[in-house]
Amino acid sequence: MIPIKSERDLKVMRKACSVAATVLDRLCKVAREGVSTLEIDMAAKKIMSELSCRSACYHYRGPDSRYPGYVCISVNDQVIHGIGTADRILKSGDIVSMDVSVVYQGFVGDNTRTVFIGEVAPETRKLVEATDIALHKGIAAARAGNRVGDISAAIQAYVESCGYGIVEEFTGHGVGRHMHEEPQIPNYGKAGTGPLLRAGMTLAIEPMITMGSPEIFVGEDGWTVYTSDGKPSCHIEHTVLVTDAEPEILTIPMQD
Repeated sequence: MIPIKSERDLKVMRKACSVAATVLDRLCKVAREGVSTLEIDMAAKKIMSELSCRSACYHYRGPDSRYPGYVCISVNDQVIHGIGTADRILKSGDIVSMDVSVVYQGFVGDNTRTVFIGEVAPETRKLVEATDIALHKGIAAARAGNRVGDISAAIQAYVESCGYGIVEEFTGHGVGRHMHEEPQIPNYGKAGTGPLLRAGMTLAIEPMITMGSPEIFVGEDGWTVYTSDGKPSCHIEHTVLVTDAEPEILTIPMQD
């Protein structure tokens, strides 16, 4: 069953997503040359405390262990689920994906942004820009009356037109009282297929795109996912509300 959020639910969900987006927005200012990924993770812990929310991924149960970080911090060829460490120091030319998922008053907000560190190669910059465009093409298809496959197909068509790879082993998903709800939202698929979208569904849409091969592997820590060919990957995500009109992006930072 795909949860349909009531107006009461959505009032809190909007706030949870706004808080998640604010945490991410502040973290993007922390990520710079010379900073370790552990410093970013500790900054996330502090910001979450200040905003009265908690990490949805800290101690999240995996197949063999619990996730040790407050946010997922993935650098260059790390696709998703990177763990902050003291010895990973950001340098000019890196790209960093920060996946922030928080729980606020019983609801989850989930979003990811990939940022540039210093001077980034033009081809890497193009990868990030294309991933962002693909995300928004997917969001545009998240309309009541469409199907999940319409989101997937919109993302796939644009990514493949750019010549990039699509990671198939991980998908977007529903989100609400839990970080992972139905439906799964692959970044590839056939239009007109899959579950019907209805107003009140809240979806985490998140293309994971590679510059080269879409083949991946999981590192020795049991969490971090890498591209098999060592080429860069990009991950960008928003939580979106399906409505009877235009889709509504919920993960918008609070105004100062």
